[in-house]
Amino acid sequence: MSNTSYHSKQIKENNQVTIQGGEKKVMKKILSVALSTAMAFSMFASVAFGDDAKLTSQQKFDVLKDAKILTGYQDGSAGLDRDLTRAEFAKVVSSLMGLKPITGQLSFKDKGYTAKNWAVPYIEAVYSAGLMEGKNTTKMIFDYNGKITVQEMAAVLVRAMKLEVPAETDNAASAWAKGYVQAAVNAGIISKDAAPKANATRAQMVDTAYAIWIDQQQPKVVSYEVKEDGKVVEFKLANEEVVKVTLETPLKANVETEVKFKNGNYDYSHKVTWTVTAATKVQGVSASNYKQVVVAFDGDVDKATATNPSNYSITGLAFSAAALSEDAKTVTLTIAQDSGVLDRQKEYTINLKGVKNADRTKTFSDAVKFSPVDTTLPEVKEVVGLGTKAFKVVFSEPVQQSSVVSTSNFMVDGKAVSGYVTYQYPNIAIISTDLAVGSHELTVKNVKDYAGFTNLTATSNFTVAEDKTAPEVVGATTNDLTRVEIEFNETIKSVSKVYQTSASKTATYTVSDNKVIATFSGTNKLSLAETTIYLEGVTDYSGNSANREVKVTPVLDTERPTVVGVEADVKNGNHEFTVEFSEAVQLGDVTETANYVLKDKDGKVVTGKGFTTKGNPVKAPEFVTGSQNKKVKITSIGQLASGVYTLEISNIRDVAAIGNTMLPYSTTIDLADIEKPKVLSTSYYEVTQPGNSSSFTGLDIIVHYSKAMAFDGVGNALEANKYNYASTASSSTYLPLPVNASVSAINAETVRISLPAKEGGYVTGNQAISLRVVNVADAKGNYIANNVVTTTVSEKGQQFVELDKVKATDNNTIVAEFEGPLSYVQASDFVVTAGAATYDVVVISNNNGVVTFDLAGDNKLAPEVGQNVTLSVKGGSHVVQTVNNNGLKASGSKNITDAISPSYVENSVVFNASGNNTVATLTFDEALVVFNNPTAFVVHVDGEPVDVTEVKINGTNKVDVTFKAASVAGKTVEIYSSSNFASAKFVTDAAGNAANAVAIKKAN
Repeated sequence: MSNTSYHSKQIKENNQVTIQGGEKKVMKKILSVALSTAMAFSMFASVAFGDDAKLTSQQKFDVLKDAKILTGYQDGSAGLDRDLTRAEFAKVVSSLMGLKPITGQLSFKDKGYTAKNWAVPYIEAVYSAGLMEGKNTTKMIFDYNGKITVQEMAAVLVRAMKLEVPAETDNAASAWAKGYVQAAVNAGIISKDAAPKANATRAQMVDTAYAIWIDQQQPKVVSYEVKEDGKVVEFKLANEEVVKVTLETPLKANVETEVKFKNGNYDYSHKVTWTVTAATKVQGVSASNYKQVVVAFDGDVDKATATNPSNYSITGLAFSAAALSEDAKTVTLTIAQDSGVLDRQKEYTINLKGVKNADRTKTFSDAVKFSPVDTTLPEVKEVVGLGTKAFKVVFSEPVQQSSVVSTSNFMVDGKAVSGYVTYQYPNIAIISTDLAVGSHELTVKNVKDYAGFTNLTATSNFTVAEDKTAPEVVGATTNDLTRVEIEFNETIKSVSKVYQTSASKTATYTVSDNKVIATFSGTNKLSLAETTIYLEGVTDYSGNSANREVKVTPVLDTERPTVVGVEADVKNGNHEFTVEFSEAVQLGDVTETANYVLKDKDGKVVTGKGFTTKGNPVKAPEFVTGSQNKKVKITSIGQLASGVYTLEISNIRDVAAIGNTMLPYSTTIDLADIEKPKVLSTSYYEVTQPGNSSSFTGLDIIVHYSKAMAFDGVGNALEANKYNYASTASSSTYLPLPVNASVSAINAETVRISLPAKEGGYVTGNQAISLRVVNVADAKGNYIANNVVTTTVSEKGQQFVELDKVKATDNNTIVAEFEGPLSYVQASDFVVTAGAATYDVVVISNNNGVVTFDLAGDNKLAPEVGQNVTLSVKGGSHVVQTVNNNGLKASGSKNITDAISPSYVENSVVFNASGNNTVATLTFDEALVVFNNPTAFVVHVDGEPVDVTEVKINGTNKVDVTFKAASVAGKTVEIYSSSNFASAKFVTDAAGNAANAVAIKKAN
């Protein structure tokens, strides 16, 4: 059980009821001495607390008579068979509810309604309490001798007892009374068999009064306490008894729950709330704008850890600030200004690491999904005068800098501002201008949020007062030994210097509104002891300046980094593994290849394709740009074979002052098909429907993907809500497709988006528009990169299927990739240019836009393909026959990259003795890069293996292989490249192409 503080709730009787006529009275139920006395001497007391169902109405009457609730007639009889009069009922209600009889007051005008009438004091009591009214409220006639019906009796008692009136009823009462009768039946004070519209008998009145009276004898719950993490509730009763109730399902923190239990002969039902001040869970995550994320907890969290931005992460984004609400239950995270924005139609996952609750008994490690929605315009939230030289405008949400910095967007007292605007990300504008002391009116317009919404032109009043006092420190927080946030009592303009302990231990710092965020790094880090932070030249916008200092005691970061996830993709013909950590990690650990091991499905280390014999990557892993050192990229050399692999990661430390080392981690990765689909090309054409004028047009947008797409399921590329468009290519305001728009498949990789015809159409002339595609996946379930892509869509006649990349795989073969599939390829549409020479080509194959050409005739390319060698589509006017299935023509010109592997020149080997060794010199057909590894070659002399001691470059295109043999004269030498020669790239050309295998056998 944690030391979470629990709530003991005192239950008080506050029988406040809303009565007829709108007044409120406090009704004290009979928990009086009279009842206690009645309990003591009543001959029926033992019976009353035994089996109530066996008591007759007469026995119940006798109990109530002893309790001074009922008196009966003068002869002592109960008269149970008689109808109940309104006067008799008034007396019973008055007695039951503990109302004091009222004398000296005559509210009604009935004949005989005088001070001598025995019923008048009781009628006046229930009338004053608002429980009963007269039969005729205009003439003020009470009708005290008149009969009262069962439903009228029920209505009075339900109001008096504050019973809940149910919405659903099952009785024969009049429409107005159905709810009252059902409430009385449900409470057990009226029999379900009673006829609601019939006159109530005195027997029914006795039964009802007895049921109410008995209810008062049950000891009430006066307080409760929740224990054992919500599993146990201890109830304290009015008689001082404590009842311990163990729950089958523990209570939820801060959620009201009805708890039922039995004690002795009594059944209890009581609503309890386990009020927990320290958070136990993440309540939810939301984003009402596209630059901030709000994390809500179910209780208080620790300020130091909750306001550390590095304790939160979202793939592809970085947080620059974390602000804790005044109630310590909500954290608002601000995405760094240069770290992108949230997308309105994407589901995100935020990871929490290291955030502690208020009493530090729980550390949160959660991954929570949310989807941002921004439906509101930015507003001016606050205007603050900063002395007579500046004022500050705070907006309701983050706003775009470009829309804020123009002084034309601000007017003071109806006049243009003479000065300049300073933007403080995310939502503050500080306008420097001379202001007179007193009240002013500010008008703001044309300010945009990150959803593209513009504020409505609005005015705000603010007051300017002269400021002659320098800023004062009001608080400081720190985490680990590097970051300190100092808060001041006003907005800060500048600071000259920040340091700790001595003037040489300086910090880098930023100023944000009234806060200075200082970072101490390297040898200037803070110590764990109390440390004084000095700030020189702290200046406000009135020019007041002073030196300040504040003491802080850092708390060491002891949370280990963890791996949030690993993603695999195919990029540039290689497999790429992206490892995301829960926090920033150290560069030295990241680049240490021994910290990563790749294994196959059988647990054997992977060798080749860019991995060593120990399964470590050959190329050092590197940080993903813009990931704040949280994401690491591991790249193979060439694509690995399809299948399931295991990646093991260890020995990675975070960037805490004393680095915390991760626990060993492993995960499986399926490389069956992990390449993300891309939007290769888009185009549009206007459609005129039959019978419509030419100005009444629709629009068809064609989208070509790089892979076969999903046409059902979550990633369905045929759902209209996956697409938004902007009316121009430069617009950032995207609109949903019209309601009756449709998306259909042209083929597995291509879809048509059809917008219905409308007056004026969707485009002006042949201008380009913009299309946004979100959350679509290929047929294998791979989503487009980052789940969102935006692309410019040109008119079909201006759109072409462009060449994407071209490579030469040997001196006669060229492979060209287009930005979309091609349905027909004509060789005469293409030409290869090498300097002044041109070559025709022959089409060998077309694989969905990947076209293989051979040079016509006996033409050959040099092994080292130069930058001046290109493949081009002929025809400046694009009069070509090569098209895709939508009729878009091929276009473009690209340099041919070198993908030709260097080859050993046959019979070029030369042997030279070198002491006890022999050096074999191998000549290749182009310049080389050689990785010195003796395992690159295997050598046999006269059929016996000998050790290779060195492999190195010789000049530009030669390789020296040194092996242990004093002389090879008269001997047969065999030199073979090793089995992983190509995959390990021991010998490559300047373009990184691995050399072809070598097999030499020479008799000397």
